[in-house]
Amino acid sequence: MTEHHHHHHTPCADTSTKKVLVFSVVLNLSFVLVEALVGLTHGSLSLLSDAGHNLSDVLSLLLVLLGFRLAQIYANDHYTYGYKKSTILISLLNAVILLVAVGAIVAESIHKFASPTPVDGLAIGWTAGVGIVINGLTAFLLMHGQKKDLNVRGAFLHMVADTLVSVGVVVSGVIIHFTGWMLVDPLMSIAVAVAILFSTWGMLKDSLRLSLDGIPEGIDLEEIKNLMMTVAGISNVHHVHIWAISTTENAITAHVVINDLEQMETIKPKLKHLLAEHNISHCTLEFETPDHVCPLQECNCKHSE
Repeated sequence: MTEHHHHHHTPCADTSTKKVLVFSVVLNLSFVLVEALVGLTHGSLSLLSDAGHNLSDVLSLLLVLLGFRLAQIYANDHYTYGYKKSTILISLLNAVILLVAVGAIVAESIHKFASPTPVDGLAIGWTAGVGIVINGLTAFLLMHGQKKDLNVRGAFLHMVADTLVSVGVVVSGVIIHFTGWMLVDPLMSIAVAVAILFSTWGMLKDSLRLSLDGIPEGIDLEEIKNLMMTVAGISNVHHVHIWAISTTENAITAHVVINDLEQMETIKPKLKHLLAEHNISHCTLEFETPDHVCPLQECNCKHSE
């Protein structure tokens, strides 16, 4: 049984994404410091909560970097897949951090409704304007990596959410400056919290599904089964399990019924190539003939076919 590991997509994509992440951490951390200072000196809640939120971003970027690092640790006797699954747990953690941030923003806004405090609209507007540029830039830089990796998508979503936060803050700063209507500040915070909630929901769902070894997004079990059946010589495919090893790598185990065991050596590479094209790089396949199909109780599962 050969199990071959494709590492063809890791090195180049990762190093560029990694550089982007390191750059983003430095950029965002310096912004957090500036924002917190202005927020403290001007007594602006929305700036301080934005700074806190940006800090949770820096944390999420650092977590993604940690995930990359852990995913590269080689397999050992205790962890036969290495620590690749940690990338999935990190995106789960990232989603949870975002939800906590939403809770904090909402709680703070409710408190603010009860006792509105005067705010300097212009100072807020300027600082958050810088925020739009910084968060927008980071989101733009991460845009490429997030399509392929749920973990990077976590950081990407943080940045998009943040750009929204900053836009909201600028708008409220401008409105406060021209109308003096203080309640804009907490109203805007709540609107932003809702926006973050929506963007996080999908990631929370995805990372939970992968934590439970569900089928990764974009892969359809029936479609994969039918695809496998298209290879000449295969008469049936059953006991198919597909799951994610990390946020970028998927695995499959399956029982493949072939008419003639002589053909196994030609069928196997074809099958592996086909699956690799559908982003399933780790295959463990068991070949059987029609008259020696494994009895179902021995496989310890309900008859699913």
